[in-house]
Amino acid sequence: MDISVIVPLYNEDESLPELHAWIRRVMKVNHFTYEIIFVNDGSTDESWDVIERLSREDENVRGIKFRRNYGKSPALFCGFKAAKGDVVITMDADLQDSPDEIPALYKMITEEDYDLVSGYKQKRYDPLTKTIPTKLFNATARAISGVKNLHDFNCGLKAYRRDVVKNIEVYGEMHRYIPYLAKEAGFGKIGEKVVHHQARKYGSTKFGINRFFNGYLDLLTLWFLTNFGKKPMHVFGLLGSFVFFIGFIALTWLLGEKVIDLCNGVYGDLLSDHASFYIALTAMLLGTQLFLAGFIGDLISRSSAGRNEYQIEKMLNVES
Repeated sequence: MDISVIVPLYNEDESLPELHAWIRRVMKVNHFTYEIIFVNDGSTDESWDVIERLSREDENVRGIKFRRNYGKSPALFCGFKAAKGDVVITMDADLQDSPDEIPALYKMITEEDYDLVSGYKQKRYDPLTKTIPTKLFNATARAISGVKNLHDFNCGLKAYRRDVVKNIEVYGEMHRYIPYLAKEAGFGKIGEKVVHHQARKYGSTKFGINRFFNGYLDLLTLWFLTNFGKKPMHVFGLLGSFVFFIGFIALTWLLGEKVIDLCNGVYGDLLSDHASFYIALTAMLLGTQLFLAGFIGDLISRSSAGRNEYQIEKMLNVES
């Protein structure tokens, strides 16, 4: 099969028939063998009824229905798991992504040998409350992930080599960082294509300002797990040792000054009367706790089921 099109959706019953007809027309013109996987993320409208009807009318339509709303990442995860095509295309169900982009994306994967191609909506029809946070988010994502050539990490329109979607795990709200996940899994040839963006035709956007802040928290989580997930002592142990050392030096300095004063017959105030004494003690306690957190993290990491899971591309004369 040439292409699997995965469409995660939530309350998009009005747009589904038009989107299906559009994808079907593009596939027929280009003679692609394909499947369309609609993942219904707990919609409360008639979306599933529409998917069932489309499936009866078109044998290429498949559907996955969640019992409740889980989010886009779980929807993509289940879609990736079910996909059979050599190239996997993801797009949103709101008709803002154009299926006319599919042939060019397919060509970039199959002929130009990209592992992943992300769409770039250079001209957007979204409100400023969405576009400005998106620009800030993407700038931060480029800096932290090291994927410098992408302008729009969270564009719903993407194309993947089949191996990519079968070797990454999209969970929580990590769909924003699929290029980062792919890069860390060893799929380094990541490209970008300027794509057409259309104004929403039906319904309203599901974007909220809370998603902007959640995106930053998820990015920090992914950065930490990628760099220190299997070696937490390298960050917590180093930080804890540094904080403890600063507190220890400060406390030693205070005690030394007190001993010198006593030797000179100057008694003065008690050490416990000075705030610097408690600050030094607190630093030593925090340093110890951070070090222990790293130690416990290492114990958990060494006991995890996936501690020795690695991305192996090929093997020759080796039994797996």
